[in-house]
Amino acid sequence: MSATNDIVAKLWRLCDILRDDGITYHEYVTELTYLLFLKMMAETEREAQLPEGKRWADLLRREGTEQLIFYKQLLLDLGTSGRGTIQAIYVDAQSRLKKPTNLKTLVTAIDGLEWFQAREEGLGTLYEGLLEKNAAEKKSGAGQYFTPRPLIDSIIRLIKPQPGEVVQDPAAGTGGFLVAADHYIKSQTDGLFDLPESQRFFQRNHAFVGLELVPDTHRLCLMNLMLHGIGGESGYGVQQGDTLSHEGEALGQADIIVTNPPFGTKKGGGRPTRGDFSVTADVSNKQLAFVEHIIRALRPGGRAAVVVPDNVLFEDNAGRALRRMLLDWCDLHTILRLPTGIFYAQGVKTNVIFFTRGKTAKGTTQKTWVYDLRADMPAFGKTRLLTAEHFADFEACFGPDPLGQSPRLDQGETGRWRSFPRAEIAARDDNLDLTWLRDETAAHDDGLTEPAEIAAAILTHLHTALEEIAALSEDLGEVASEETAA
Repeated sequence: MSATNDIVAKLWRLCDILRDDGITYHEYVTELTYLLFLKMMAETEREAQLPEGKRWADLLRREGTEQLIFYKQLLLDLGTSGRGTIQAIYVDAQSRLKKPTNLKTLVTAIDGLEWFQAREEGLGTLYEGLLEKNAAEKKSGAGQYFTPRPLIDSIIRLIKPQPGEVVQDPAAGTGGFLVAADHYIKSQTDGLFDLPESQRFFQRNHAFVGLELVPDTHRLCLMNLMLHGIGGESGYGVQQGDTLSHEGEALGQADIIVTNPPFGTKKGGGRPTRGDFSVTADVSNKQLAFVEHIIRALRPGGRAAVVVPDNVLFEDNAGRALRRMLLDWCDLHTILRLPTGIFYAQGVKTNVIFFTRGKTAKGTTQKTWVYDLRADMPAFGKTRLLTAEHFADFEACFGPDPLGQSPRLDQGETGRWRSFPRAEIAARDDNLDLTWLRDETAAHDDGLTEPAEIAAAILTHLHTALEEIAALSEDLGEVASEETAA
């Protein structure tokens, strides 16, 4: 086990102490982040960014009730009088700890971890590991904003962000897409040292932008970005706010947008409050509204990769109008049908749509390629993890061109990789739920034990059954018409 994995395991075991103090699963990482930030600032010799007397050593040397009182006042002070990112991380921060002995145990345990090896492997990697561990725990609910890292890394390898490009994530979560894009660029530029100083400054301070709606998740995102060396002392390009409001308009345009937007509807059935929306201005489905944002926020020639649920591909009314906008304004060159079970809900069916913003708003898409990574795939979860190898064939089919223009070969009805001309899509009334492989997945539901997973699987089967009934009804209608004509 690496030093990072060992520390992550030890940190997660500290959650038993938090639970004993009445702190719930979804609050674990937030509570640990308050303490980890102080310790990591000490380990990286960046404590000068913290006010004197409000640092790790000041907390460590106190005991009992005095330590708990000092800690809670420290959080308040950093959130109100801190500067830049420090204040953003601690704004409205409140510890739920009640017992001084529990705080002392946490502080002592964190201080005693093997930080030298963790620094060698990267403190950002350590924090990512903690976020991933939290997301894997169903009780935490964190999986709803944690996109599997193998999927993120595959998308970034295909999109190929370059120095000087603005990369946006309008649903930033814990910052996974932005961190991966930064890592890719650094791997291509010797940690940015191959770039002139002006470009290095841009990459550190202006290359990555986004919004995150949930305050606690935004806090985790800022911590993650900071530990990966993204941003400066004055703050980061990822703000806390609602992309479907005027705050989303203020994000501006980007060269690359990579994101996994939230699914479902806005709370209370609310609608986007964007002045620039036309197609989704009156819909409450967040995933549709986010796609319109992404289309509008891309610069001409800009490229995007977006995780969307199946309904974006086939929903009527506003969904169909949105797809027509997408196909006209952009080159929707690739759709990746993802396997089930890779997100927090077992039955959720998702896809990644890859597209490039065109120079006109008419007839941009000529052909769409689809890779089916869902049909006859094993069920993923804790016992079968998603890995980079699962995306290797898709990446080979996609090709090296980030705009999706590499030479491609249709594998036919028995393969996973096929092309669909724009005329064929139009004949389907712009339904993009393009399938051809028979999916023998009935056995994949074996072993589901969580009520939410079982319910999701049932809904999936009901949707499939309704599709088959509709197809049968259409066939019967055609037969009846032929008999009447005869």
